[in-house]
Amino acid sequence: MQVIVVGSGKLARELLVAMDAGPGSRVVPWGSGDLQAVKSIAVHAGSGREMEEVRRFCEATQSALVELATGSVLEGGPVACPVILCPNTNILMLKFMAMLGRSGKLFRGYRIGLVESHQSGKTSVPGTAVSMAESLGLDASEIRSVRDAQVQQGALQIPTEHLARHAFHEVVIEDGACSIRMETRVYGDAPYADGVAQIVAAVRQQALENRLYSILEFIDNGWV
Repeated sequence: MQVIVVGSGKLARELLVAMDAGPGSRVVPWGSGDLQAVKSIAVHAGSGREMEEVRRFCEATQSALVELATGSVLEGGPVACPVILCPNTNILMLKFMAMLGRSGKLFRGYRIGLVESHQSGKTSVPGTAVSMAESLGLDASEIRSVRDAQVQQGALQIPTEHLARHAFHEVVIEDGACSIRMETRVYGDAPYADGVAQIVAAVRQQALENRLYSILEFIDNGWV
């Protein structure tokens, strides 16, 4: 199976170097001379410039398209190939998000705070935090985003060696007498390659329809 990585940023480079797509598979960059017009799995980790061309390729070859970008043009529209929307690709983090998705409504009416922190160079929409906010009944404008290294080191206790690459989320739910705090931390040089490999493996194993899938549907079905 051919696995195509679309994009030129840090995540795309991480996938090209570190992702193990499984036996009999090969990972190739979009635009490579080695790319074949056959049924494949395309992983979009780019800004969206190539999206229309990638979409046409997937529809023509009946390939699945794994969308890692947040706020994709594919969301909410008709598709003619399987499209999997992934606001996050760390599997443990996704399972936590699935738990919030199922149980978040239980906390409506309480005081809820949501903080997210990423490396200072991240300017894209924090898709994981937005998904968590939706589960908890918060507006995206209520998310507190931290990009200041001093605050990250001090208040959030992000280790110095991980300031350049990290993902931190904290949910605090209070009623005055009781306080619940849930915190997630993702560190490492290649924290997402293994998760994407598991998602790719699940796509290979399932007979997917030509429609939009949330990766949380994969979690709920036990596919990853």
